[in-house]
Amino acid sequence: MSGIPSVDLRDFISGDEERKLKFVREIGRAFEEIGFVALSGHFLSDNLVSELYAEVKAFFELPQDTKDSYEIPGIGGQRGYTSFGKEHAKGRKAGDLKEFWHFGQYVQGNPQLEEEYPDNVLVKELPRFNEVGKETYKMLEKTAQYVLRALALHLGLEEQYFDNFIKNGNSILRPIHYPPITEEPKDAVRAAAHGDINLITLLMGAHGKGLQVQNHEGEWIDAIARTDELMINVGDMLSRLTNNKLKSTIHQVVNPPRELWGNSRYSIPFFMHPISEMPLNCLENCIDAEHPKGFEDTTAGEYLNERLIELGLIKK
Repeated sequence: MSGIPSVDLRDFISGDEERKLKFVREIGRAFEEIGFVALSGHFLSDNLVSELYAEVKAFFELPQDTKDSYEIPGIGGQRGYTSFGKEHAKGRKAGDLKEFWHFGQYVQGNPQLEEEYPDNVLVKELPRFNEVGKETYKMLEKTAQYVLRALALHLGLEEQYFDNFIKNGNSILRPIHYPPITEEPKDAVRAAAHGDINLITLLMGAHGKGLQVQNHEGEWIDAIARTDELMINVGDMLSRLTNNKLKSTIHQVVNPPRELWGNSRYSIPFFMHPISEMPLNCLENCIDAEHPKGFEDTTAGEYLNERLIELGLIKK
């Protein structure tokens, strides 16, 4: 495949069985073949997107010492601010050329998970920042739920298979700022080649060049969405669960041409995580003689912890 397929979530929620099955076929094929789709018909309004970008830019333009006051020690960067160059891809030492913020789950009706998850961090300088972040989080979580329902049908599971695992799940909304590049990077790019940890990722801001996806021939493809589309990809947890039937594709954010070094870049991924108890044992109907079981049994919580150590965000 030379490009990223486009799908429309309105087909799935239309009430028309043929359109619904068409969406299931299209997204299932795309996730088996390249692991990425560009999705329109999601639940984010243009106004919400515009307001979120305005708030995110305002935050990253705050003085560095103000931003640093929102970097919370001891939680592996799960909430609040993470400063420039702190995170690196698995297997790399050079930090990525980015700073970011994390909004986490807004737990409802589960005191145990309220204890387990760190509190969201409130930015007192920007009164709308947290409200707009929460609303965006909820709309992306709702979009992700329907995508996972379609994937459940593609995998021969009950449509609501994922629902209880993602309710109050450990999902993260991550506004990222890639600052202007001021000197020749030695061995660093904006985001080095990596696979995502989670079930699926919904990305806002893949509207210009930068994001690249590696296809099965090892070629890097520019992944560019329309302004009304989200880029959605399979994460490693879903790949493990499906015994690699659905592909977690390696992707990267490359540095721009030198003439564009003076420009900031913003992108806002939503990492859909389940609750930590979700088993990631390979599904029986994804194992056969041609596709023997390829992964050890584990849970989402165990796997996440292992990967955060590899990324340098928490220490052993």
